[in-house]
Amino acid sequence: MNIPTSTQVSSVFSGFPSYEAPRELTASSELEKVEKPGELREAFDNFVGQTFFQQMLSAMRKTVDKPAYFHGGRTEEVFQGQLDQVLSEHMTKASAHEFTDPLFELYSLGRA
Repeated sequence: MNIPTSTQVSSVFSGFPSYEAPRELTASSELEKVEKPGELREAFDNFVGQTFFQQMLSAMRKTVDKPAYFHGGRTEEVFQGQLDQVLSEHMTKASAHEFTDPLFELYSLGRA
């Protein structure tokens, strides 16, 4: 059995573009740039809400097995991820402020 060495593996992947963190993961640095309190609150709600709801939907999807029939394969998984993204955005707009109030107060105390 031939097991590739780390140099062989890294040489294979050297042709791929480098990975950049998704926008949601870099939003904490964007919170620092916001100047108006209303904009800060909106950015905070969007970041916390979308992160929370995205993780929740992902965990919910993992509890359900793939169906025996009518599974769309990799394409369904890709579009399901996009659907989860849209759902998390809508859920954030609808109800994120309800559970981010205590978090925002703690964040505001740390900035003061």
